[in-house]
Amino acid sequence: MYGRASTARSAAAGGHAHRAGTGRGESPGDFPARPARGTARMRPLADGKGNWLTQQWPLRSYLELGALPGATPCARLHVRQLLWEWRLPDLADAAELVTSELVTNAVRVSRAEAGGVPVRLWLLADAASALVLVGDASPQPPERVSGGEDDEGGRGLLLVETLSARWNWFVPSEPAGGKVVWALIRPD
Repeated sequence: MYGRASTARSAAAGGHAHRAGTGRGESPGDFPARPARGTARMRPLADGKGNWLTQQWPLRSYLELGALPGATPCARLHVRQLLWEWRLPDLADAAELVTSELVTNAVRVSRAEAGGVPVRLWLLADAASALVLVGDASPQPPERVSGGEDDEGGRGLLLVETLSARWNWFVPSEPAGGKVVWALIRPD
């Protein structure tokens, strides 16, 4: 696997306050309520509103992957194994599929925009939910492609919408460019 990974787990206990929303005009910084007590060496991520997302969740992982076809299966396995390790197996199937779609799209966009820009994956979790964030090289919004009945592709964002409680995208506040697409996964 190409890339760097880091994870953190905090011993913080207690519940989180979550707000219901539609996924429009929200950022993932709008819903975690408490900061994590643990620290990890991971690429910090701030949304367009300046919320430092990586510090707000007790369980955190960051993985940088080359914009190559092998990035998707590596990201899927990474997410599945971490959710198992974090004792959140009920979230694993949905999180793995969402990760697969988001990373596949990010690889495609990053290869088209700038071949050397890595795809970035953040997995953040608490005791009841997981947040999957995938960064790519393009600042353009993700586009839902209406695939035909016989088309093999084109339904990725529909799948993300179906499997997640909310999803959206933002341009990070850091000057590196690109965008981050996120999806909040909760148990059924």
